[in-house]
Amino acid sequence: MISYFLIDTEVGRAVAGAMLALVLGGVGSAWGISIAAAQGAGVLSEKPGLFGKVILLILLPGTQGLYGFVYAFMIASRTTLMSSFTDAAKVLEVNHTGSAVGVAGAALGLVLLFSAKNQGDTSAAAISLVAKKEDQFGRAIILPALVETYAVFGLLMGLLMLNWLI
Repeated sequence: MISYFLIDTEVGRAVAGAMLALVLGGVGSAWGISIAAAQGAGVLSEKPGLFGKVILLILLPGTQGLYGFVYAFMIASRTTLMSSFTDAAKVLEVNHTGSAVGVAGAALGLVLLFSAKNQGDTSAAAISLVAKKEDQFGRAIILPALVETYAVFGLLMGLLMLNWLI
């Protein structure tokens, strides 16, 4: 019964979109964090007193994984996947919206993947700035936060699409 819903149905397409958002957001976050952490480890080997500031900059790319999780959870709750596959099938099959939800999830996943990777690059640069000029931490944190804006826009649009479709 479960395999039927996950093969070639509107529910399956919605689940695929949810999983793409979750997986690509998680992969992007891991990628971005590893970039920032490599830079942070080098700085901390010379200046261990900067740990608090550096760890915050390292953690910033991790939010995209959270956004993918939120989107996947919202798909599961809006399509009633959490209560039963039969109910989810009724919601999506009648409206033929599972494909649109899946595409929205895939698009969000791509935004999360690349924004997390680029935020990791920007966080690494901000870590270098803080290593040279510790008093510039306030300005340095704004740089990766600017990249975060696009992940937030992607999540917001994904949730709006989900709300409009289901």
